[in-house]
Amino acid sequence: MNEAQPLYAQVKDHIMENIRSGLWLPGARVPSENELVESFGISRMTANRALRDLTAEGYLARVPGVGTFVKEPPARSSLIELRNIAEEIEARGHRHSSRIEKRGEIQAGQGLAGEFEIKAGQRLFHILVVHAENDVPVQIEDRYVNPFVAPDFLIQTFRKTTPTGYLLATVPVDELEHTVEAAMPSVAQQALLGIAAEPCLMLHRRSWSRGHVVTVATFTYPASRYALYSRYKTSAQGTLSQ
Repeated sequence: MNEAQPLYAQVKDHIMENIRSGLWLPGARVPSENELVESFGISRMTANRALRDLTAEGYLARVPGVGTFVKEPPARSSLIELRNIAEEIEARGHRHSSRIEKRGEIQAGQGLAGEFEIKAGQRLFHILVVHAENDVPVQIEDRYVNPFVAPDFLIQTFRKTTPTGYLLATVPVDELEHTVEAAMPSVAQQALLGIAAEPCLMLHRRSWSRGHVVTVATFTYPASRYALYSRYKTSAQGTLSQ
C-alpha cells in the first residue's frame, strides 16, 4: 500500500486490488468495518469511509445487518459494433431469455418513412421484444424492418436466435448509425422492464445494406442494470484510425 495516501484511500486500494485480481468475486463478502479496524489498525470512521466510498462508486453493495459484498458489475453492450445481446449475455456466463410483446405489419408514417428513406404509407415489419439476463429484464428492443430487404423476418419464431442475430446472418450490413440519449421510460416501458421511474439509456440505431435502410430500432436499457461502451483505435490527434 502507498503510505503517502490517506488511510481510507489505502484501505480502498487494498479492497480494489482483491476485486480486480479476482480474489473477491461478485457476491463475495468483504471484511466488515470492525475487521478492517483490527487488520489495519485504523479508526472505525476511516474504515466506514473506505466502504462508503466504494459503495457510492458502485463496487460494493452494503446490506444492513448482513454485511458488505462485492457488487456485480453492470452489464455492457457495445455502442460501436452491431452485437447480438444473447451472445453478450452468454459470454458473461449468464442465461439469455426473451419474450415477444408485439409483432406485425404497419404502414410507415412520415417519421418512419423519412428514417427508412421511403414513401409514407409503405409497408414495414414491426417487433417489440423484451430481453432478460438471468430472468431480469435488461433491454426493450423496438424494431422496424424493411420487408424489401428481409422479406422472411416476421415468419421467424426467434426461439433460437434474436432479431439481431437473424438479420446479421441474412443481410450484410455496410453502414451503421447510432444515437444515445438518457430519458425517463414510459409507464408501459417501466412495466416491461419491471422497474420504477428511473432513467434509462436509449440507443437508436439505423443500419444500411447496399444502399437500403434495413432496420430502425430503439433499444431501451435501465441505467442501473446496463452500460453502453465503445473502444477503438485513434490517431495521435484523437481521430478515428482508417
